Amino acid sequence: MNKFRTHNCNQIRISNVGEKIKLSGWIHRKRDHGQLIFVDLRDHYGISQIVVDSSSDFFKTIESLSLESVISIAGEVLKRSEDTINKHLPTGDVEVKVDKLEILSNSTALPLQVNSDEDYGEETRLKYRFLDLRRSRPHQNIVLRSKIIQTIREKMIEQDFLEFQTPILTASSPEGARDFLVPSRINKGKFYALPQAPQQFKQLIMVSGFDRYFQIAPCFRDEDSRADRSPGEFYQLDLEMAFVEQQDVFNATQPVIYEVFKKFSNKKVDKNFEKITFKDAMIKYGTDKPDLRFDIEIQDVTDVFIGSDFKIFANSINSGSVVRALPGKKCGSRSIADKMNSWAQTQGSPGMGYIIYGEGEAKGPIANAIGSGKSSELKNRFNLNDGDALFFCCSKESVASDLAGKARLMIAEEMNMIDKNLFKFCWIVDYPMYEINDQTNKIEFSHNPFSMPQGGLKALYEKNPLDVLAFQYDLVCNGIELSSGAIRNHVPEIMYKAFDIAGYGKEVVNNKFPGLINAFSYGAPPHGGIAPGIDRIVMLLAEEPNIREVILFPMTGKAEDIMMGAPSEVDKNQLNELGLKLDTKIK
Repeated sequence: MNKFRTHNCNQIRISNVGEKIKLSGWIHRKRDHGQLIFVDLRDHYGISQIVVDSSSDFFKTIESLSLESVISIAGEVLKRSEDTINKHLPTGDVEVKVDKLEILSNSTALPLQVNSDEDYGEETRLKYRFLDLRRSRPHQNIVLRSKIIQTIREKMIEQDFLEFQTPILTASSPEGARDFLVPSRINKGKFYALPQAPQQFKQLIMVSGFDRYFQIAPCFRDEDSRADRSPGEFYQLDLEMAFVEQQDVFNATQPVIYEVFKKFSNKKVDKNFEKITFKDAMIKYGTDKPDLRFDIEIQDVTDVFIGSDFKIFANSINSGSVVRALPGKKCGSRSIADKMNSWAQTQGSPGMGYIIYGEGEAKGPIANAIGSGKSSELKNRFNLNDGDALFFCCSKESVASDLAGKARLMIAEEMNMIDKNLFKFCWIVDYPMYEINDQTNKIEFSHNPFSMPQGGLKALYEKNPLDVLAFQYDLVCNGIELSSGAIRNHVPEIMYKAFDIAGYGKEVVNNKFPGLINAFSYGAPPHGGIAPGIDRIVMLLAEEPNIREVILFPMTGKAEDIMMGAPSEVDKNQLNELGLKLDTKIK
């Protein structure tokens, strides 16, 4: 028999009345009724009420114990009287009259109350994360995380995927975010890098003759924090498949994601994963992370304003701008138009143009300038009615898309159009292989440098690099990117040319990716994969606004672990062993 308990604190029921049992846990709450002390005893599983009367030898002892002290008790299960039943607890019909008490651990004064939902601020919560995790919501978030990962594993294994672990100490590469570097003691002056993702290793697994791989992979990126991204490290469902095309990866991924969301949420989960090209997404939604829970689509209306009498737009178009318009159903009032204009100014824009439709006519400066004919054409194009409005952004394409996309979300929120009881997924496909860096004006990879360009080597030689599309794709849910993936470039000649266009010569590829490029010369299968983010999946299912709420021991926004004191200074002897010397000017 277990020394500390016969039952956990969520197990006892009416059927246990009259039994002698043992419970162990934390003192969650105490209620002193003079001759009786009632204690809510809590463990990982739940809460049971125990009671001690004044005739007991340890009445004074339990009276003096502080909250969160750990005790073990033995006693008889009793039925509660009708007026004291707690219908909010599974154990609320019964209580345990304590016959024996053992103090296992005393608690000092608490920096935060475990039995309260009060917000104590990020610093206090993270410094005392072990206390914060005793609280119901954070505790259940981590339990949910564990169950989600277990389900993912089961679903992957059902599809004949094998789970492997890839190295944590690896080589630095010129892709993505900044690396975390680890100095080598044995090879002084050289550094390992923590993997931003197991990208090269999972491709090498395919070259090694395995067919389907996955792991719940830790990834490390030295990047800034935000609500849906944790600084330092995160976890992803990393998977790779041999002899596949893009749709094969979708077919393997969709059932896993759908089943996880279906199993762990009471919301509706749309089984249709719509495919949207990157180009269409940027025009229709102003972002490659569209929220599809509401029906507002942006359109390019540059053609309407070319040479028009609305000179602000017409002149701007001559300078390379575009005009994007989005409908505002039931937004046809001057107050809403003024609100949208003021909001656009807070986003760094000069403002937002509008046409208000009502009483059979179009109103506003734009309508007056372009005339009733073009105003009616726009009304028909967007299927608008009287009482609706049309809002306009005119700027360089990227700026106009961004503002229109944000305006789309604002209108949906203001008009209560978002279905908060729905998970809606989509695939964003056909990403550009390359983009222009605004600072350097040079061509660089826009997504994953290991992706296969559509059209292969021929496209790289014959097309403008900015017109080359890649077999790259993102999985998006409710406006949040869950995953990125690609069909990989497995042909050395294509890889050399792809990197050459981005400014990396053959020697750079050979130096930075020796294992991968060498392996490809010995026969590599076509392969592809994806990596849905575990943290973001749990965040959505737990309905938490910040990703730190679903991570066991998260860092602060400044990438600090204030509980363990990391990062920290190291002893000078350790630096000497590594052959390192700090710049004393750096603080």
